[in-house]
Parts: sequence; C-alpha cells; structure tokens
Amino acid sequence: MSQAVIGLVAHVDAGKTTLAEALLYRAGAIRRQGRVDKGDAHLDTDAMERERGITIFSKQTSLDWAGAHVMLLDTPGHVDFSAEAERTLQALDYAVLIVGANDGVEGHTETLWSLLARYNVPTFVFVNKLDLAADGLGPVMDEMHRRLSPSVVDGDALSALVASAGGAGEGAAALLEDVAATDEDALDEYLESGFLSAETIRRLIVQRKVFPCFAGSALRMEGIEEFLDGVVALVQEKTWPDEFAARVYRVSRGAHDERLAWVKVTGGVLRAKEQLSGFDRGAAWNEKVDQVRIYDADSFEIAREVPAGRVCAVTGLSQVLPGSALGAEARSAEPALAPVLSYSVNAAGADATTLVQALRELADEDPLLGVAWHEQLQEVHVQLMGEVQREVVARQLLDRFGLEVTFGAGGILYRETVTAPVRGAGHFEPLRHYAEVQLLVEPSERGAGVEAGTRALEDDLDRNWQRLILTHVLEREHPGVLTGAPLTDVRITLLGGRAHLKHTEGGDFMQATYRAIRQALMTAREQGACRLLEPWYRFRLGVPADKVGRALADLQRMGGDFDAPVAEGDRAEIAGAAPASEIGSYALEVSAYSGGRGRLFLEYAGYRPCHNAEQVIAEAAYDPVADLANTPDSVFCSHGAGYNVAWDQVPAQAHVEIDFDRLRPWRKADASFFAE
Repeated sequence: MSQAVIGLVAHVDAGKTTLAEALLYRAGAIRRQGRVDKGDAHLDTDAMERERGITIFSKQTSLDWAGAHVMLLDTPGHVDFSAEAERTLQALDYAVLIVGANDGVEGHTETLWSLLARYNVPTFVFVNKLDLAADGLGPVMDEMHRRLSPSVVDGDALSALVASAGGAGEGAAALLEDVAATDEDALDEYLESGFLSAETIRRLIVQRKVFPCFAGSALRMEGIEEFLDGVVALVQEKTWPDEFAARVYRVSRGAHDERLAWVKVTGGVLRAKEQLSGFDRGAAWNEKVDQVRIYDADSFEIAREVPAGRVCAVTGLSQVLPGSALGAEARSAEPALAPVLSYSVNAAGADATTLVQALRELADEDPLLGVAWHEQLQEVHVQLMGEVQREVVARQLLDRFGLEVTFGAGGILYRETVTAPVRGAGHFEPLRHYAEVQLLVEPSERGAGVEAGTRALEDDLDRNWQRLILTHVLEREHPGVLTGAPLTDVRITLLGGRAHLKHTEGGDFMQATYRAIRQALMTAREQGACRLLEPWYRFRLGVPADKVGRALADLQRMGGDFDAPVAEGDRAEIAGAAPASEIGSYALEVSAYSGGRGRLFLEYAGYRPCHNAEQVIAEAAYDPVADLANTPDSVFCSHGAGYNVAWDQVPAQAHVEIDFDRLRPWRKADASFFAE
C-alpha cells in the first residue's frame, strides 16, 4: 500500500478543518462529518479549540483511499500559532494549502507559501467555499498566479493526464505545454513524444515546479472525491533509507500528563524499548523509547514498531525538542518565525519560581514561547506571537497548573547584535575556584541566531573543557548591553582558556563564559559596535482609491519601505514592510478612516535595525554594569582572597595570551563536536 504524510495548512477561516472532516467522512474513516461551528469536529478535540472554533494544536489522523494510506496532519491556521504550523511542515511529504474562494489569497497565505518553499514541501492547492464565489474559480486562480506562483495548474486535468498516460483529454495540449515549460527535461520529453509520463508529472510536483489546484466546497461535500482521486494519482511513492532516522516535529502532553514526542520516521524502523541518543539543549543524551503510539485525534493505539515514512508519538524521551534529529537524521534549520511581543506575567497567590517552572514546561512544548526573569524589574516576562496566543497560555496555566495569571501591557521584543568583531575575556577565581575564557564575538548574517565554535588548541585547553564552555555559550539567551534584549545574529568563537588541575569546577567555566560574552559586548558598546534590532512586518494594504494619500502618509510616518500603489478599479493596494512597533495596531486605523472598506494583511519579516534606537535605549534606561546577574566584570584572586575587576580592566589582567598564528581552523560546535 502506498503511503504519504500530507498536512493541511491555511489562513484562519479558510475551511481547513472542515476539509479534513470532509476527507475523513468521504473515505469512511469517520461515521459523521463534524462541524467547527457546532464544536464537534473530529480533530478539534481541545476545549479551547471547540470554544473558539479554531485549531490551536496540530492533530494526526489517517484515511485509506484507492489503495493509498494517507496520514493527515491538521495544523493551526491562526497567525498566532503559525510557529506550530511551521514545525509540522518538517514532517510532511506533501502539503495541501487551502484558499477560501470568498477571501482569496490573504497575507498569512503568502507566509505559509513562503514556509512551504523554505522547507521544500511539495504542495497541492484546494480552493474551498467555491459556492460562495460569485465569479467562480477564475479570479482566484488569477490571484494565485500573481501572488503565489504561475505554476498553479488545474489538478483535475493533471490527474486525468496521469490516468491516461499523459496525452488524453480535450485541452490537454495547453496544460501539457504549461507543465513541460517548468523543466528542461520535461520540455525535451514533451517535444519528442507529445506527452509527459506520469513519473515526470509526479517528479515536477515533488520538485515544487508544478502545483496542482483542486476546488470545491468541503461543507457541501463538493469536489471532495475528485480531490482524493487526484491527490492519490499524483503522489509519488517515496523510497526511504534502511538506516534509522527520525525527526521530532512536536512535543506535547498526553491525557495523563505524560510527555509525548511526535516523530516522523525518515529511515529504518522505530521500535518500542529502543535506546536512542542525540544532542539537544547543548548536551548529549541517551534515553529509551517507552511506548510508540499511533494517534487518531485524541485516541491512540500502541504499536511495537513504526516503519519509515510514517508519523507517531513516543513516550520516554525527556530531552528532545521540536526539530530534534534522531539517528542519521540531519538537524533541522532554525525556525523562520519568531515572537515579536513581550508581556510581563503575574500569578495571583503564587511566587515567581512556581510561575517560571510552569511557563518553562509550556515552553518545552513550544520553543518560541520565550520565558525570562528580569532581575532588575523583579518580573517574569513571556515572548508571544499575539493576543490570542496570550489568552491560550493563560488558559493552559489555569487548567494545568491552577495558576490564574494576569499580563502587563505588551511590548515589542527587541534584540541586539554587534556590527564588528570584538574579543571578550572572563575570569572567575574566588578562593578555591579557577576558570578563564577568551572569546571572539563576530556579526553574522540576519536571522542566524547565535552560532558557536572553537579555534582553541586542545594542547592548551582540553576538549572536555572546550565542550563545557561552548555548552554554556549555547544553553541560554545572553542579554545585550543596550537594553538587556537577547543577543542574536552573532558567531561566538572560543579562542582559549585555562583551568586549574585542583580548583576548577564545572560552574567556574559557566561564570567565566557568561562574563566573557558580557565583557565583549561592553567593549563593542564602547566602540559603537552594538546595534539594537526590532521585528518588522511585511504588509499588504488595500484601501479605497480616495484614501491612498492618507495611507502613504501613514506609512512614511512609520518609517516603512513600500512599493508604489497598484490601482485595481476603485481600490488600490500597497505592499511593503514596516516596524512592528509602528504598524501593530494600524489595522484599526485603516478600518476607521476607510469606513470599514480597508484591509491590512501582515506577516513576520524578521529583524532589522531599530528605526528609533536612541529613543528605545533611553526609555529602557538599562545599566549593564548594575545588572549583577549578568555582570561583565571578573573575579581574580590575590593573597588568598578574591577581588572584583571592572570589565575594562579584565584584558590587561587576564592570564591567557592568544597567539592567532597558532590557532586551529574554526570548527562549529555541532552534534559531532560534542559526541566525539
């Protein structure tokens, strides 16, 4: 039986869960087609999902159709939970992008399209709610050709070509020409034979050169059977390697609070009671798989083993995170999405430690849920994607931990980086302790996060100490020195260090490492080489033609970058990018000045230099020297007593001298480095 893991992705309210219900019902996997508005959808099992009528957590189910076994993954559609959808993409063989015929291509649709391209996921399109489109499918297809890809083609006709060996049916020639034009080898085949083989068509879909589009109404069960037939005909059976490999795409909690790691097996076989190892959270681990579960919504069956190409959930792995690689699987790319808002959190009747522990358990399931304790403010802060996610987090804290929380006003989540290489030295030598670390902090490309590596010689600093130091570099976010915002887009290189045979303990190198990074950042600040970054949104703004002047004035005031307006009848559309701090609540203004006829679509566009950095830094009033929990100073020892040395005096008193001519070539601190 052929098989494929297919994910459903869409903008909120496009009818994604309704389509899943229709597919399951038509294939006989469920006896009754549930409805989102009635709260009885098969896959929306969480109480919050039923109350809100939206998907919040990814769900797994399956169906059999025409000799194929299809594993369906339903992903959240709301923009606040797009990080959950992004993680699920890494488990997919194919995706189905659902577009509402009544709304067309929306801003988040384009975001999802970009993510599908980033993770190289072959994609089908289903235009839903066709019964609500007065002008039929044509305008939506035109919009998809313009905003997504000109290679979106008629899926029904394409699957008919596959069924008839590529050459039958009226109008086949025009479709064949369009499909063949996407690839040189396919074009040669078409010119030689006048048709394309089924294998060639499937290959073009896998290579994301062609995107078959189907249409119908999931609620009315229109086009569902044709869609199933088409997908099964166009999916290419994949050959998996024999060596075990798997990728964790999600972490959650089961009905009895057991930790579940959701896994796509990409090679060999995953067996219950099998011993697995990996590298996560800056350290190597070795654990045994307890149960292997095959889920259908919230119910599951226990399996002894799962072969390659399938998805499952396992218990017993306490160290893995979404994106963790198991066996021969390569580590996944850093997420493209990131939270842009920061809120202070307070729990009535609970201390900060209890609140932080609860939030960190939630963050264990969602790595983009940032949790931080601000020592100076004596506040717990969380980093979120938006207000709906904030409400969901509050509900999870109440239901799972009994914590009733309130949130402070949301603020923009800034980040910091450096613009020039700087060296840092950290020394920690109170009585009977000793460690010194010397690092190089360099700017990296935008979106790179924090990368670590070493050039230190093992003759000078033992590899075990090097591993420990680089573990401390990677194990947490390091605050910057302009506002205390997290450091990003840097490469930190270990140049050298020193331990004491008798007095060095593991915690000593942690102190020395943290201080070395802070000392480097203070040096960069003194040299004017620190930069504050802020999140930006890409936007698409549609307004009545007579409101274009107002819209352009607003965008200029925000400091945004935008293209010239494009007129479409009595409306105009403006595309560009602007700081999240300026455009975040602009949708309400658009609605007000356009009489409700304006629409603003936003998507995350990464971090850029802050447009009003001086103002933000002044308002933060952050003193890095006074932040004793993240001090840039060092501790030296003299006459049996430790004494503090200010950060700017540390290099002169450091014990290790770095000879760059002797350093080894740079080596990244990756899984192989820590495993050797």
